[in-house]
Amino acid sequence: MMDTTFQRIVLIYLLVINVIAFFLYGIDKRKAIHFKWRIPEIELLGVAVIGGSIGAWFGMKVWHHKTMHKKFKYGIPLILIVQMALMMMTVC
Repeated sequence: MMDTTFQRIVLIYLLVINVIAFFLYGIDKRKAIHFKWRIPEIELLGVAVIGGSIGAWFGMKVWHHKTMHKKFKYGIPLILIVQMALMMMTVC
């Protein structure tokens, strides 16, 4: 069983990283529309890998961004599934 302080820290981290991921996708979409410097794809995918996959997925859906790129269309849901499976293995 995990310590409740550790659980809180993990939950706060996940909340923050997912909010960051969500807004990064929105910022990148806005920059794309205005032909400005963009956030590198590796950073958008990286934030998903380090725990922001839910925020990245919602960002893709809400901002209609990167939805046709295969590495995002299939990669973000795959990252999310792997993270959920790891979480389930940790809890059980």
